[in-house]
Amino acid sequence: MFVDQVKVFVKAGDGGNGLVAYRREKYVPKGGPAGGDGGNGGNVIFEVDEGLNTLMDFRYQHHFKAARGENGMNQKQHGKNADPLVVSVPPGTTVKDADTDKVIADLTEHKQRAVIAKGGRGGRGNARFATARNPAPEIAENGEPGEELDVVVELKLLADVGLVGFPSVGKSTFLSVVTAAKPKIADYHFTTLSPNLGVVESQDHRSFVMADLPGLIEGAHEGIGLGHQFLRHVERTRLLLHVVDMSGVEGRDPFEDYVTINNELSSYDKRLENRPQIIVANKMDMPDSAENLKAFKEKLDKDVMVFPISTITREGLDELLYTVADQLDQIPKHEESVEEVDERVVYKFEKEEAPFQLTRADDGAYVLYGEKIESLFRRTDFSRDQSINRFARQMRSMGVDDALRERGAKDGDTVRVLDYEFEFVD
Repeated sequence: MFVDQVKVFVKAGDGGNGLVAYRREKYVPKGGPAGGDGGNGGNVIFEVDEGLNTLMDFRYQHHFKAARGENGMNQKQHGKNADPLVVSVPPGTTVKDADTDKVIADLTEHKQRAVIAKGGRGGRGNARFATARNPAPEIAENGEPGEELDVVVELKLLADVGLVGFPSVGKSTFLSVVTAAKPKIADYHFTTLSPNLGVVESQDHRSFVMADLPGLIEGAHEGIGLGHQFLRHVERTRLLLHVVDMSGVEGRDPFEDYVTINNELSSYDKRLENRPQIIVANKMDMPDSAENLKAFKEKLDKDVMVFPISTITREGLDELLYTVADQLDQIPKHEESVEEVDERVVYKFEKEEAPFQLTRADDGAYVLYGEKIESLFRRTDFSRDQSINRFARQMRSMGVDDALRERGAKDGDTVRVLDYEFEFVD
């Protein structure tokens, strides 16, 4: 089964907790703090494996979770950093944030890596908090939680040449004749339900990869038919072979077919208008094909290349493959990536995010939220009084106390951060 789009959940490892500990050797008077830092959590990394050509493995595993870092140890020993979780993906994989649709990674080269979710930082042990005023602190931080998110993983085939055209114009037959691929071939529409790849070698021993993409129909870019599922694969191809049925046995006009498919391609992605394209006039062994081809050429621009062929008699195939190989020699690989690069760097002023937001819950509690205050809360060890006092001082320095007073908070009112509740004391 060919799988080219999946949604998965990734969770990086949490950081290990820092330790509160003291030196207690017999001959070390006033030994002092000796709690070590926690290790960092493992990243979730996607790595390209050129041996893969589908996302089939993701069909059976939808959750990927990295290991957490080790907790800090005595004698100021740092907890072990967790190893990253490396997930293999095929070349041509794009990873997007499912919520924002932002592209996180575009993976095309063998062994290329990208960090999809970053592991949490380990918490500091009490040895890091010793000062002249507090030489024996009972303060240690919890590790930060690792990033977690839903991502959409898409595969866009890395083929040199893409075959496009209406259903049943002979794309699969053409691929089976010029390569060793064995696609399903039958005399009904949408026989091809998934892309097929094959390696073509011309008579002068030049080779390239060709993809037979399922037939497009009018409205494919809007989700009509099967072709819309595979339009993404056209983006990666360097050259398009537009296969047109010149026999007209389906009752359609060949030129209208040609115009319709090009409209679908440009409606999906404007850049496809400028993609090099060769017209393959197929089924020239049929009775009306020669006359239809003559009328077809009269409506075309003069600079468009048209190659009449027959996959049954193999007429015109060698000449077509020579031309395709010549064209590919002139088109740089991964041209799409080059087009997308913007050399300019634009610096924009972004207002610093407020350390916290304050709202009122239905039960009357004051609710504090925001990335900074929630991160501070998660790192605080509430089992130790000094850590709690430190958390209170940090909130006061952020302006939480003043904000609560402005909203009318009084002694004994409930203040909530995430799932934790405490009383406001003025």
